Parts: sequence; structure tokens; C-alpha cells
Amino acid sequence: MKSNLKFKNSVFSFLFSDPDILRELYCALKGVTLPDDIPVVINTLDDVLFMDKINDISFEIDGKLVVLLEHESTVNPNMALRLLMYIARIYEKIIGDRNIYSTKKIFIPRPEFFVLYNGVDPYPDEAVLKLSDLFKNPDFLGLPEKIRHVLELEVRVLNINEGKNEAIVKRCGLLAQYSAFISKVREFVKEGFSREEAMKKTVYYCRDHDILSELVAKNASEVLNMLMTEWNWDDAKEVWQQEAREDGIEIGREEGIGIGREEGRAEERKKERKYFLELLKSGKSPEEIIKIYENLSIT
Repeated sequence: MKSNLKFKNSVFSFLFSDPDILRELYCALKGVTLPDDIPVVINTLDDVLFMDKINDISFEIDGKLVVLLEHESTVNPNMALRLLMYIARIYEKIIGDRNIYSTKKIFIPRPEFFVLYNGVDPYPDEAVLKLSDLFKNPDFLGLPEKIRHVLELEVRVLNINEGKNEAIVKRCGLLAQYSAFISKVREFVKEGFSREEAMKKTVYYCRDHDILSELVAKNASEVLNMLMTEWNWDDAKEVWQQEAREDGIEIGREEGIGIGREEGRAEERKKERKYFLELLKSGKSPEEIIKIYENLSIT
């Protein structure tokens, strides 16, 4: 089975796509206990791209809370802004046909925002990203020094790598197993195995050691495809970032016609990336896209 980037595009979102599991995860993150009969409704938006990636999970708890949860291997400093745009779409979905211009109040569930980090770069157990940290400084307008922000959004970032936030991880068995799963993949890579070999060995290891054993037993090939898609996606982003840095250096060196020539190349690359994203939105895997580019270069 080929991994579809449009739906369940990661092992994480595949695992945490069940209301009962999400209730357990929320209780672990908040350090609370909710009755098993408290309804949880998943309301993640389909086909909504933010920073070239579909958002992971959102769900309502008893219609009173709406929780947006992102799983990231790289903490994006603009996450609060991304989630602001995402929650606006979620509220549109929740409100539906109700008239926001009505004289009656429309009550909406209170939002909460989480990022679960499992990247390789050092990161504290917990941090908070604020929308207000992205606001421009209006001091030149002569406004009072202390200004209350009329719009704020706070994102709680939690490190879920093995050995981090153990109290949280232990309260959610599936989260603990997922952390162990990812840690094992990295361990095999460090031992010198290729990514694909490391992932295959991890699947077999977890199956034999009761780590996500039910998942890998029933969906081994799909898990491997999702893992490869995630790694290829990260590689693609690194290439784009490196190209952007090279573009800046080249433009700084070139003058006159040289600058015009490089700007032309940058425009071509911009068009290629736009085409790449359109292919992703259509559901094609990175492997299929590479083949398309290879065919274009031949012709």
C-alpha cells in the first residue's frame, strides 16, 4: 500500500486517530482524569496545507473544548501563527450555518494548543510559543510602553523523546510505545544501517518486543511507507532551505546582468516548487513525484 500524503500522513496521526486514545492522550498532557463516557469527536480539516504540510489532529471534548495537536520533528517558531489560521477554519466548521451576525451569542468550545516534539535537536522538556512574540514593535508610534495584547495564542510544546516528560509519557501507553519506536529507528541508523533497513529492523524488533505490536502486525507495510514518506519530506525541506541560502549568497555576489540571470533561475525554481506542492496535494507520493521530474528532465 502506498502512503497517501492527504490522509494519515504520519505514523503519529495514524496511531492517534481513535477518540478513546485521544481522550487518554489529553488526560496525560493535562494531568487530569476524564470519564470514559465523555464524548470525543475528531474534526481535523482535510486538504488544509500549512507550511507545505497538512495539520495533524484536532478534536472536540464534549463540545466544550477543542484541542489542536501537532507532531513535529522540528519546532517551527511560527507555529502559533499557523494554529491561529487553523483554529479559524475549525471554528468555521463548528459554527456551520449559524449566523454570526445574529444578536444572540454563539458559544464556541475553548481552544487548547499542543505541539509534541520528537526531533533530534536538543530541546527542553517543555516550552511555550506565543503569537505575541511574532508581533512587530510599534514603539516608533509613541504608544505607551506596556500594551495589553488584544490577540494572543499560546502553544504548549512538549518534548516526547525517550527520557523526556516521563510522567506524561507514562500516563499514555501508546505515546510511550511511539517514543520507543522512533528511538529504535534512530538507534539502528546510528549503527550504520540505511534508513530503509533501520525502519524494517525496527518494525520486526517492535513486533517481537510488544512495542506497537498490534499496529506493526496488521499494518507493517503501511507503517514502512509512512515512515519513508516522512523522512523523504524532511529531506525535501532541507534541500529547499539550502537552495534558499544559496540563492541569497549568489544574488549578493552578482551585479547587473548576473543578478537578473540568478533572479530568473530563482523564479524557475519557485515554479518547480509550486508544481511539486500541487502534485503533493493531488495525493502523489514523493517517489512518484521524483519519477515525474526525471521524465521531464529526459524530455
